[in-house]
Amino acid sequence: MEFSSRKRVNILDQLAGEQLDVLVIGGGITGSGIALDATTRGLKVGLVEMQDFAAGTSSRSTKLVHGGLRYLKQFEVKMVAEVGKERAIVYENGPHVTTPEWMVLPFYEGGTFGKFSTSIGLRVYDFLAGVKRNERRKMLSVEETLKREPLLKSKGLKGGGYYVEYKTDDARLTIEVAKEAAKRGALLENYAKVEEFIYENGKAVGAVVVDQIQGKSYKVYAKKIVNAAGPWVDTLREKDNSKKGKQLQLTKGIHLVIDQSRFPLKQAIYFDTPDGRMVFAIPRDGKAYVGTTDTVYKADQTHPQMTVADRKYVIDAINFIFPDAKITEADVESSWAGVRPLIHEEGKDPSEISRKDEIWTSDSGLITIAGGKLTGYRKMAEIVVDLVAKRLGEEIGKTFPAAQTKHMSISGGDVGGSKNFPSFVNAKTKEGMQLGLSQSAAEKLVRRYGSNIDTVFGYIRTQGEELTRSQLPIEVFLQIFYGMEEEMVTKPIDFFIRRTGAVYFDINWARQFKEPVVRYMAQRLGWNEQQTALYTKEVEKHIHDAVVPLDESAQKIS
Repeated sequence: MEFSSRKRVNILDQLAGEQLDVLVIGGGITGSGIALDATTRGLKVGLVEMQDFAAGTSSRSTKLVHGGLRYLKQFEVKMVAEVGKERAIVYENGPHVTTPEWMVLPFYEGGTFGKFSTSIGLRVYDFLAGVKRNERRKMLSVEETLKREPLLKSKGLKGGGYYVEYKTDDARLTIEVAKEAAKRGALLENYAKVEEFIYENGKAVGAVVVDQIQGKSYKVYAKKIVNAAGPWVDTLREKDNSKKGKQLQLTKGIHLVIDQSRFPLKQAIYFDTPDGRMVFAIPRDGKAYVGTTDTVYKADQTHPQMTVADRKYVIDAINFIFPDAKITEADVESSWAGVRPLIHEEGKDPSEISRKDEIWTSDSGLITIAGGKLTGYRKMAEIVVDLVAKRLGEEIGKTFPAAQTKHMSISGGDVGGSKNFPSFVNAKTKEGMQLGLSQSAAEKLVRRYGSNIDTVFGYIRTQGEELTRSQLPIEVFLQIFYGMEEEMVTKPIDFFIRRTGAVYFDINWARQFKEPVVRYMAQRLGWNEQQTALYTKEVEKHIHDAVVPLDESAQKIS
């Protein structure tokens, strides 16, 4: 199926023109995973997302496909086992968006973790998560710990645990899953908001969907409807008059990005703060990012933002564990804030609330999936589609196959498996250099697009006139052209945040190319002056808000 921003209206017409087996509401990692699972079992699938794909929680995480070590502290043994095994599957199916990352967990005199508890905890973790032999935990002496990360506080250091997590680009993981679903026949649409449900005899049989770009309304009919809207699942349950019993509790996490020239972090670190919270500090592409906080959140879900208090909390945490870094507010290059849709548990602190997922079915038949983690997206999708397939199968007298996704590459992941990825990168980087790209530009594109790189490089041969017309450097042109044609980049902000991560990890690049990219998109997508000005302002606001915090000095990290 098409996945081009120039074909958005065609996709909406198709969605409204036929009865679907299942309509998924929400284009984050959970909804995209459900769409992929369902379409590969032979169901006719539609998905609508009111913003861009991954614009909610799925582009604002700690960007780790991790095994949930912290959940051992809460004795969530089953969850650690499930999530730990899933992360290896996520890695194997998309090695271009997920990378193993050795992590040091330092332990200090009087800290949350001691040498014995860390050793036992990591060993249990290895066992539960089915960790590969060459990735099993090691225990480090004080000297070895400081050798791996000299910036660590040496006072009171007793040693460290050394274990593997998996680093990911959460937004690109989501878009690759969505693209694979589209390739296999699902109809997916961004900027398409469900305004109300359509009922027959008390059962939800469809939804009124409004295109947020053109303003046109569509009626989309489906035999089953899945609410996978993340922080907005309760909003949809309200529309369905079924918000009762368990409800969401939203919590906010923020991350700060600092250039390595100011914070030369060599090694990913997982540490506990004086108030007992766990924080990650991770090197990435010449930057280091640190987070997260965990605060109850009741403000705007669409655009959560770092506050002065959030920033202070994370900077204090950095300076506590890396005292020689002496990080100040002026060193923060960028930030992001995300809202976690957790299931409310009475009397529990936000950081103690379970990350387990739960599925509810309302009287109207609306199926809601809430909670859960990025790492477990594929398994969550399997469970939801098992339920959909069972109920639909009973109604129409048909048996649907079991999940097909366990050993299925996502879009871009067809690189011969994780073991072959380094040689794939090497070979394709050379190809890119032969086409006129620098080594660093070619390698960056190969790592970003994986097996889709042939399409991207193909534009150098086939889109010469378009490249000239765009007046963009070749590396920028390839990404924005591919983004519009193959990744449904509809607004500039989709490109600068979710397809490239530039606002977070290369904010000066975003500033530099903001206007030329907007100008080119306006020309290719036929925007008028008003739309162009609106989208330019939107990019400028996000760049501003990534750097300048909300001044809510009265708000404390609770």
